[in-house]
Amino acid sequence: MSINLEQGRNRIDWANSRMPLLNLLRKRFLQEVPFAGKRISMSIHLEAKTACLAVLLRDGGAQVHVTGSNPLSTQDDIAGALAEEANIEVFARHGVSQDEYAEHLVQTLAHRPHLILDDGGDLMSLLHESPQEQVLGGSEETTTGVGRLRILAQEGKLLFPMFAVNDARMKSLFDNRYGTGQSVWDGIFRSTNLLIAGKNVLVVGYGWCGRGIALRATGLGARVTVADVDPIRALEAWMEGLNVAPVAEAVRSADLVITVTGCADVVPEEALQNAKDGIVLCNAGHFNVEVRPDTLAQMATSQRTVRDGVEEYTMSDGRRLYLLGEGRLVNLVLGDGHPVEIMDMSFAVQALTLEHLLRASPLAPDLYSVPPEIDERIARMKLETLGVQIDEFTDEQKTYLGHGSS
Repeated sequence: MSINLEQGRNRIDWANSRMPLLNLLRKRFLQEVPFAGKRISMSIHLEAKTACLAVLLRDGGAQVHVTGSNPLSTQDDIAGALAEEANIEVFARHGVSQDEYAEHLVQTLAHRPHLILDDGGDLMSLLHESPQEQVLGGSEETTTGVGRLRILAQEGKLLFPMFAVNDARMKSLFDNRYGTGQSVWDGIFRSTNLLIAGKNVLVVGYGWCGRGIALRATGLGARVTVADVDPIRALEAWMEGLNVAPVAEAVRSADLVITVTGCADVVPEEALQNAKDGIVLCNAGHFNVEVRPDTLAQMATSQRTVRDGVEEYTMSDGRRLYLLGEGRLVNLVLGDGHPVEIMDMSFAVQALTLEHLLRASPLAPDLYSVPPEIDERIARMKLETLGVQIDEFTDEQKTYLGHGSS
C-alpha cells in the first residue's frame, strides 16, 4: 500500500497553522533548547496534531521516538511524513496486530529515553516490567492512564515521577469536555450517516468527557440518558435536565450507546441481551473493553461489515446490534480526534510540563499534579492569541483577599 507523504505533510502544515500556542513555544524552544541532549519517547494517537507536538519537542533539542497508542488510530500518511523529520523516529502503522503494537512500544523504548510522554499508560507499564535507570519521569495524557498511575503510586510501586497532565485544568476543562464532546460525534457522523435528533442516546459515564458528549447530544436534539456509578455525578446529570438510569434499564430503549468510563464491561452481555434491534454501540474510553467485540461475536449467529468501521452482529432472535470502530476510540478510529485548537492547549500543557519536570529533576517517584502556574500561563497565552483582555486585581483587592474580612 502506497502512502501519500505529500498529503501527510499538508495535513501537518494545516494543523500547525491553527496551533498558535505551540508556535509561540517553538520560538522560545529554538532559542533556549530546553531538551538539548535528551531523548523523549512518545506513545500517542499518531495524527496531525500529535505530529506537531513531536516536532515541537524536537525543535526544543530532543531526539524524539514515537509510536501509536492505539492500533487503529495511527494515520499512515502522518506517520510517514513525520518519519521524514530530522531527529524523529516513528514506529507505528495503522491496523497492526496486538503483537506488532507491543513490539512498536519496545522499539520506542529501545532508545533509552530520559522522558516519556504516554497516552493510556502502555509505555509506563512496559518500563515497570523492564526498568531503565536513565528515565527521569514523564507525563500522562488520559484519564485511563492517570488511573493506572494512581494505583501504582498508592501501592508504592511507581518507579519514577509522572505528571497527571489529564487532570490539569487547561486539559480536562477543554480537551475532555469540548474536544471529546465534538470529536466523538464527528466519528459517529462519518461512520453512520444517521440523524441524531429524536433518538434516545445513552451516555455511560458522566465525567468531563461524558459531560461534553451529553451536552452536544442535547444540542443535536437527542433524548439523553446518563448512567454512572458515582451518585454525585448522577445527581449532576439529573440537575442538568438529563435522564438517569442503570445501563441494563436504559439500554432497552437506547438507539445509540456511547461509553466513556475507562472501565471494563460497562455494557455487559446481560444488558446486550435486552438491547433493541438496530442499536448502535460505540466507545470513547481508552481501550476496547467497555463494549467487548468478542462478547458480541459470541452472542451473534452471524456477523458482517455493513459500512467502513461498522460491524453488524445478528442475534438468534433476529435483533441486529452495531458496533463502531471495533469498540475502540470512535473519535480517533473513525475521525481525526479532537479539534486542532483544543489540542493546541493540551499539547502546550504537555510541553511545558515536560520542561518543568526536567528543570525540577531529580524528583521522587510519585504521581504529581501539573503546577497551577503552567495552567494559568497557557490560559493567558490563549487569551492573548484570541485578542481577549481580562481584569487584574488591584493592590487593595489583593490585600483584602489575602487577609480576609471580619
